[in-house]
Amino acid sequence: IRDICKDELFLTRKAAPALPEDLPIAQDLLETLIAHKDGCVGMAANMIGVAKRIIAFESEDGYLVMFNLSSSKSPGRTNGGGCLSLTGTRKTKRFQTIKVQWQNEKFQSRIKTFSGWTAEIIQHELDHCGGILI
Repeated sequence: IRDICKDELFLTRKAAPALPEDLPIAQDLLETLIAHKDGCVGMAANMIGVAKRIIAFESEDGYLVMFNLSSSKSPGRTNGGGCLSLTGTRKTKRFQTIKVQWQNEKFQSRIKTFSGWTAEIIQHELDHCGGILI
């Protein structure tokens, strides 16, 4: 379980692609997310001080870890957003449905469409990977 990074300068750095040797980082990320489950539903690796394209989040099927993700979006809405790494909430645009391409823990490519709350979580973590602070 790692400390939550609150350094905005670090959080604005774009994350580098994840590699198979980054699997321990993914495990740390997942364990840190589970330790904060009462106030957090998703995390990107930079939230634990590692600038790699890895996210973990709670989905309807349990916890999911994604490596090197990208997405395409469809029509959306505006929401407030909060983050363990940032103080307060901020308005941000989130899309209702997104198609995500990522790699699993074996670095096999996967594609799936997500909607609703899960899509919003993924978009927030994808912003983190891009160095975007909401």
